[in-house]
Parts: sequence; structure tokens; C-alpha cells
Amino acid sequence: MLDYSPALMTDMYEYTMLDACLKDGTANRKCVFEIFTRHLPLGRHYGVAAGQGRILDALEKFHLDDNDLKFLSDRKVVSPETIKWLENFHFSGSIKGYREGEMFFPNSPILQVEGTFGECTLLETLLLSILNYDSAVASAASRMVSAAKDRPCMDMGGRRTNEWAAVAAARAAVVGGFKGTANLLAAQMYGLKAIGTAAHCFTLVHDDEKSAFESQIAALGKNTTLLVDTYNIEEAVKTAVEVAGPELGGVRIDSGDLASLAQRVRNQLDALGATNTKITVTNDLDEYALAALQTAPVDSYGVGTMLVTGSGAPTCAMVYKLTERENSAGEMQPVAKKSKDKATVPGRKLAFRSYEYSLADCEHVISGSEDKMAAYQPEDGWKDLLVDYVTDGENHSEYQGHDAIVNAHDYRAKALAELPIGAQSLMKGDPVIPTEVTVL
Repeated sequence: MLDYSPALMTDMYEYTMLDACLKDGTANRKCVFEIFTRHLPLGRHYGVAAGQGRILDALEKFHLDDNDLKFLSDRKVVSPETIKWLENFHFSGSIKGYREGEMFFPNSPILQVEGTFGECTLLETLLLSILNYDSAVASAASRMVSAAKDRPCMDMGGRRTNEWAAVAAARAAVVGGFKGTANLLAAQMYGLKAIGTAAHCFTLVHDDEKSAFESQIAALGKNTTLLVDTYNIEEAVKTAVEVAGPELGGVRIDSGDLASLAQRVRNQLDALGATNTKITVTNDLDEYALAALQTAPVDSYGVGTMLVTGSGAPTCAMVYKLTERENSAGEMQPVAKKSKDKATVPGRKLAFRSYEYSLADCEHVISGSEDKMAAYQPEDGWKDLLVDYVTDGENHSEYQGHDAIVNAHDYRAKALAELPIGAQSLMKGDPVIPTEVTVL
């Protein structure tokens, strides 16, 4: 992406709080912050955590250069003393949380950040912006993949969102179960499968459809996918097989009654001897449209707008709250908000999932002081949901890069299969398992 530091991808009050706390001496107090959501989007049964790998990438660049420091100084956002403190800033704390691809529910401690107040407070907006968006996309993608059954889904949403959000969405979609993306930068950055052949304008720029198909096949080979709904689908399919022969790789339909058209096109292709030619459909698909296409002879899907907007839930409403801090006596003390409808649970957290007959039946969140957490013993068979992402400022690099995305993609499928089958229902309802919070 552009050459800038994520250290200014913050809200101003993070720096003004830092400035005040450096002056009064509380900036160096040890703290634990937690990211969680109070509720899932209306009617959803689960969420999929995504973005942790991008957070680690961002932390590697989370420092301010001379221009950044000059900006903060010129705008009088912070004092000269704080500018000095920021000159060599590097996050030296620790982060743990849910794996990418893990299911989450209300009050799941998706991420916990431990360090001094000064360094932890600077991370709030960056962490929330990544987790809220990536998890929204991954959650929508997971629902779509379930609705599509065994047919692969591909990301085609780049033109329906901010240019950088498109890159993040492509990555999150693969975590959520998608197989590839049309976005070349995302494919380059994360080693994702890239897909794409031609748009309607390619057909329109040629004198006739046959010329367009001949050109595409000459450039990309017979295994390419031809777009057949620019003019008349039946004529286009006939021309496509005439030009490519029965070895034609695929056709794409981007308009109309997709189920009926796919059925007609499948029968026509078979009649023309192109029995192995695949059918891809696109056109404003969401999980409900995909479910309606389950009986249609479709081989793959391209999904755009509804994917990159979280299919109606573009954020997961995650928040970043202080849950434990060092007091004036140097002792760690659980703390909590008591605000109406926004109360928080004090203390650092452990998280487990219990099972009966190999199916998840409850999320267990255990909260308390550091000493009590260290002594806690979970029930036999409970699955520990937390992994270490950063330890004393050092990233666990196994959660970054292409292999980490593949692992998260596979883990999501496994974790979803461990939930009751109702998780995959598109009917509106409650979280598929309860969350029990225990304060020690």
C-alpha cells in the first residue's frame, strides 16, 4: 500500500490522552485492554474472526517519522515532551486472542492487548478498524460459502468499496471460505488465487461477438470463461462452442433469472457436446441468492457488493475497553465501566469452548485478576480459544503471510463444522451457542 505509517491511523484523542498521562505519570501503568462485541448483527448465529494477520503487519510499521512528528507538533496535538517520547516508539507489549477463522459470539474476548497505558491506547482505532471490517467480511463470506454448498465463491467486490478496503476484503473473504479474488494487488500481497477474463465492454469493442470470443480464446486459450449475456445468451453459447469447440472451459452469466438461465445453458452446452464446460454466475449475489441457486446447474459464483459490505452488516460493533490496570500501589487491579447499556466485565480473560457429542454447546469466558487466571483450571475437554500473537513486542510470524491465510481458511471450515447445524441457517435467530461469563 502507500508508504505511510499506521501510527496516524488513529483518533486524535489517543494522542491527547497519551500526552496527559505522560504528564501525570499514569502512561507507564501496566494495563490490559480487550476487544469484544456486545452483540452479533441482528439475526446472525455466529461471527468469524479475521484481520489478526493484518494487525501484525501493521504493528511492524507502527512508528512515526520526522514528518509525522512535525505534524503532531505543528498542530499542537501533543507537547514537545511527548514528541520526544514518540521518536523511537515501538509497541513492546503482548497480544493474544482468537485465531483467524475462529467463530466468535457476544462477549468473546477476540483480542487482548497488554502493555503500558501509553502504548496500548495508541492502538485502539487501528485494531478496531481492522478487526471490525475484516471480521464483517469474513462472517458474510462464511454464510455465503455455506449457502453455496460445494461450489466455489470468488471475490469480485473491488469496485464496490474503497480501494484499500477492497484489498482487505479479498483477504478476509478467503479467510471466510472464498477461493480467490479478482483484485490483483490482494493476490500479489497475500499470494491469493487471481481470477478474471473479460467484461461486456470487451465484446462491445469488437465488431461482433464471434470476433470477441476468437480474440479471447487466442489470448487465453480454450479453457477460458466467455461472458455470454452481452446480447442473446442462446446465440452466444452457440457461438462460444463453435469458436472454442467442446473443450471450452466455461461461460459466465451476469444478468437475468440466473437459475432458469443456468438450466437452459447447461442443457444447451450438453446438446452441443460441451459437457465439461463450467457455468459461473454473477450479478449482485448474497447468501440468500446463493441458497436459491442450490438446485441450479451452476459450478461457481462471483460475489461483489454484498461481500465487501458484510451483506448488510459492514461492522461487527467491536469495542476496545480497559479491563485491568496497575494502581498507584503498583498492583494490578480489574476495572470496568458501569455505563447504562455499556457496562463491561472487569479483569483479563480466558476463553474456552465446551462440547457434547463433538458439537460445541457453550462459550466460556473466565474473568479475573492475573493471579486467579494463572491458577484457573478448565474442565476436561474444553478447547482453549486463545493464541499468542505478540510477546514482549515480538510478532509470532506464523500468523502472517500466505500460509497463515490458508491455515485460517481451513480452520474456519473446521470450527464451523463443530457448531450445531443451526449455525448455517439463514433464518434470523440467536447466537447458536450461549456465552457464559464467570468472574472469579
